[in-house]
Formats: sequence, structure tokens, C-alpha cells
Amino acid sequence: MLTNPSQLILKNSDLFTNQNVLVLNCEGDLLPKQLLEIASCVTALSLDFHHHLVMSQHSSPNLALHFGHQLPNADQTFDSVIIYYPKAKALAGYLLNLAGQHLKVDGELIVVGENKGGVKSIVKQIPDYFDTPFKRDNARHCLLFTSQLTQKAPNIRLNDWVNSYQLDTPQGELTICNLVGVFSEKRLDEGTKLLLSHLPRLSGRVLDFGCGAGVIAAALLKAQPELEIECVDINAMALKSCELTLEANNFTAKVYPSDGLSQTQGRFDGIISNPPFHDGLKSTTDIAKTFVKESVQKLKNGGGWHIVANRHLPYSDTIAEFFGQVNVLAENNKYKIYSNKIKHN
Repeated sequence: MLTNPSQLILKNSDLFTNQNVLVLNCEGDLLPKQLLEIASCVTALSLDFHHHLVMSQHSSPNLALHFGHQLPNADQTFDSVIIYYPKAKALAGYLLNLAGQHLKVDGELIVVGENKGGVKSIVKQIPDYFDTPFKRDNARHCLLFTSQLTQKAPNIRLNDWVNSYQLDTPQGELTICNLVGVFSEKRLDEGTKLLLSHLPRLSGRVLDFGCGAGVIAAALLKAQPELEIECVDINAMALKSCELTLEANNFTAKVYPSDGLSQTQGRFDGIISNPPFHDGLKSTTDIAKTFVKESVQKLKNGGGWHIVANRHLPYSDTIAEFFGQVNVLAENNKYKIYSNKIKHN
């Protein structure tokens, strides 16, 4: 099933006849594969690892699939580039620069997004190496704009898109590096602060689940540099931010994408997280339940599980079901820290 923006792209498929097409910020559907019915070649870059996995089993000689914040070959060029307008408006500028870097001069840029998602901002956001975007189509509560590259665009310089700042944590001061599109308040958010203020001493191999820009991992390594930390996230910009944060503080950890805990190997001595599950979504409960269940399977006997969560999220029943008991280490009016040890039979 195609998303509404993908359906609007397919409705304008005449734009891609015999073209070599790049799709940026792919949705979790099979649009890149379907474009091959019209285009000669398609390359897709997913910034969301789950979206990449949806497509990954469909790769073919004319369909190249990549996950990350940029393509492996910075010099590769295309006849046309599609951008799915991102939820984080600040990320649009980065994607436009990336599109310009890979588009042939006079090549076509197609930007598509939901009306309520801010896609109309593209007219003001477009860099001067593109011409003024033209609203070509409007359907399924989405808009599709086209533009042409009028002159060679500058290559992406990652430093231009990174916001670095100093952050005070209970473990000491850290340098945090935040790429556009990665959530940050330039201060320690309340949930993470509560978690870091009540950290037990950890040992061995520890997983930071949903690592974001690497605040928790860096704080752990500041306090205990001997730890073997592994950082996973589903978002390419977050993973790169985490790498940059670790580098800025002279810390070393393994950073890689994982859909849930599926791509992690072996068992851990500890799992720590401020889980990236948002309020108000039906899937929140299901995702949280899967995370708790997978955590039990991924912890060594005696391994510790330490997470902070909004106090109104229904974690207690799930934790009781899979861990056998619920241990709240600390709480305030917004958050609870759940801290359990695993006992395998």
C-alpha cells in the first residue's frame, strides 16, 4: 500500500520516463520499486532504518537501496531527485542541499508532502541554485512541487548542519553534536536528567537503545570509561549525531542501526534507555511491549535494565509480565525510572 505522498508521485509518473531517479527520505512503502515501471534506474536513500528494511528485499540491478545520511558516492548524479518533505522542517534544507549535490544541472527536483506537514514552506526554503518551485499537483491532502537545478550546488559539508553545545549532566560537562532533524532542547531533558541522576554502576557490555545524539552513552562513558557501549537507533541523522558526540568527547562506542533490538548481537550486561516512544499513538503500547520482551531475551543472567518513561505510559503491566516484578527506582510528577535485574530460569 502506497502512502498518500507516494500515490501523488505515481500520479505524476510522466516526470520519470526513462530517467535515472534518486529518492530521498523514502517512506515505508514500495514506491521506488514501482517507479521502475517508468524510470530506467532508481536509487533510494532512507533516513529511517525501518523504511529501508521494508524496501531491502526488493533490490535489483536497476534498484539501489541505501540507508544513511548521504549516498556512498558523493559524485553520483541523477536526471531527477524526489524529496519526501520531512516532519522536521530544519531537515528540509539539508535534503535540498543533498538533492542539489546529486542532480544534473537542468535536472528536475520533485518535492512532495502532506498539506499539514509544512511542504508549502519549500517555496521560501529553496536555495538559490534552484529556480522557483512550481506547484504542479494537489491530491490526497498532499502537494507536489517541481523545480530545476540552475547551477551546480555545493557539496554537503556536515559541519554546516551540526549544532554543537555544552551540556551539564550529573556525570559532568559534555559536548553534544546535533544534526538537523534530531530532537534537542540544548539542555538536559527532564526524563534523561532523572535517569542519569539515579544511575547504578554498570559493568561490561551495555546497550543504549534509541541513542539519539548520544547524551546517555557519553554520560555513561564519562563516569565509567571502561564500559563497552553499543548505541542503536532507527534514525540515520541520530546515529551520525551520536558518532560526532562520542568523537567530540574522545569516547569510543559501537554505533549502528537497529529496528528494535533485531540487529543487536548476543546478550548484554545492561540495557539503558529513554525510549523514543511518543504519546497519543496507538502503536506506543505495542512498541513498548515489544521492547520489554526483547530486552528480557537480550540480557545476560543478572543483567540490569534501566529506563525512564512518562509515568502515564502503561509500562508496569508489561514489565511485570516479562520481568516478574516491577521496580521503580525513582519518580517525579512526570517520569518514572524502572530498574530491573533479569533472572533467567
